[in-house]
Amino acid sequence: MKLRTMLVLALIVGIVAGVGAIVFKYLIAFIYNLAFYGVLSIHLDPNSYGPESSWRAGIIFVPVIGGLVVVWLVRKFAPEAKGHGVPEVMFAIYHQNGNVRGIVAAVKSLASAISIGTGASVGREGPIIQIGSSFGSTFARRLRLVRHQKITLLSAGAGAGIAATFNTPLGGVLFASEVLLPEVSTRTFLPVVVATATSTYVYRAAMGVESAFVVPFDGLVEGQAVNGAELVLAALTGVLMGVAAWAFVKLLQKTEDFFDNSNVNPYVQNVLGMLAVGCLGYGFFLFAGHYHVMSVGYSTIQDVLNGGITTALLLLLLFFGKLVATCVSLGAGASGGIFSPSLFMGATLGGAIGVIGHTLLPGAHIAPETFAIIGMGAMVGGATSAAMTAIVMIFEMTRDYEIILPLVLAVAIAIGVRRAMTTADIYTIKLRNRGRPIPTDRTTNMFLVQQASETMVRDVVVLPGTMTVTEALKQVDVHKTRVITTDGTRITGFVRFGTIPYEADRFARQTLNEIGSQEFIIASAAHTLNTVVTRMNRRNRSYAIVVRELRGLPRPEDIVGVIGREEIANAVVRNHYG
Repeated sequence: MKLRTMLVLALIVGIVAGVGAIVFKYLIAFIYNLAFYGVLSIHLDPNSYGPESSWRAGIIFVPVIGGLVVVWLVRKFAPEAKGHGVPEVMFAIYHQNGNVRGIVAAVKSLASAISIGTGASVGREGPIIQIGSSFGSTFARRLRLVRHQKITLLSAGAGAGIAATFNTPLGGVLFASEVLLPEVSTRTFLPVVVATATSTYVYRAAMGVESAFVVPFDGLVEGQAVNGAELVLAALTGVLMGVAAWAFVKLLQKTEDFFDNSNVNPYVQNVLGMLAVGCLGYGFFLFAGHYHVMSVGYSTIQDVLNGGITTALLLLLLFFGKLVATCVSLGAGASGGIFSPSLFMGATLGGAIGVIGHTLLPGAHIAPETFAIIGMGAMVGGATSAAMTAIVMIFEMTRDYEIILPLVLAVAIAIGVRRAMTTADIYTIKLRNRGRPIPTDRTTNMFLVQQASETMVRDVVVLPGTMTVTEALKQVDVHKTRVITTDGTRITGFVRFGTIPYEADRFARQTLNEIGSQEFIIASAAHTLNTVVTRMNRRNRSYAIVVRELRGLPRPEDIVGVIGREEIANAVVRNHYG
């Protein structure tokens, strides 16, 4: 399929993603107004605090009721809709040929709207990413597109979704490029750009061009160089945000594992988890006057940016409260994203750092609001590993260019600190725990997302290493069949007769062990080609012997194929020419 055709398809995906973001926003507003106030309305300003719920202390049970409905929807129709969505999209790219079921879009929309609208501490960007990617993938499958085209439209749909949700077209492009696309080239990048630009236009035409958050202060004076104290404090913010991102990754992992591995009924799990979130939200209402940690929390973020919360203790309590509420919500079965909670945690912890810095260095012109913005970017970058996405999206959401220098410094340090503490980020750790990891460096080549089972040659024969060459030649096709030698219990070598200058007198009496090669690695059929090639390169090996699963010592009966340079070259050609 030609590039111009892909661009037309990306345009359609962008329109659907933009409309989907609008509908999703109104659906959340409708459910929120119904759940918190018992009124039927689609009007809601997420950046402003609402009044006290008409249910008073009964608000504690609202997340519980919503959570039970979400668990039923997810278990009944689409298990992929559980959680924050992005890992499932990445799993589809690297392990399911870019296939995301169409029903996921519908179930994710409803389940996430109910979770957010009834107070679960999750964001709306994860759902819209999964919704956009589901449509892109389903659309591509209906048109019978090849793998790399499916993945491109899937990524375009995800980028378009997040662009429309936050009104950040550049951020959507960078998110798709940094987090999802295995290959950044003209054939993949341009469709993503078209889709994100289209979705943003559709969203702005209906909802307006305002940025996600308003920055009403002059944290850094325009045209003035950032002073040394601000840079030092920005660097310290990066360090602390890196530690905070590590804590978020690990606590979310532990919480999800705790709920997944418990023998408690999923509905009971959800009741317990959502009851804790409801109590936490109501506790903050009694203590601070608002349900800060419930739902997306944009109103709290805007309040911090407005300078409305100036107490370091309250800001730190909000950070820890949101951390616990988010991990418990997702662990207990809520459906929603982690991007908005990361913004919340970054704004509150960054604001606290700014308040403390302003108190200790009164003459350094340190504005707590400035460091709330820096904290937002550093927390998002540290948690997701998407450095450019974090920087550009924070700029697009706040329209504050003067913050860029300390923001870049803090984001870079936060990612470095978090990676030093754990390689996995908030998106990849879930897949690692499943035993289906993806490459740490995700910008690779599209053909490398293929699984070993799709690339390997299956024409292999397993023979004893003690067998003579003469005997072996009676059982194999010299030019096609690959021979793997064993000692009966383990794999000992590899022979490709077509690569050996066969001379009957010289080799006839030798055994397969004597002419075989040990220059191979063992790979699982589920490994991506990226993993196989990387391991071959690290160990300077020419072949990979593929087994069904890598559990314990590979046995001869587990062998299913072989991958060599020829198979890798064929994979490149197939990917390039479709």
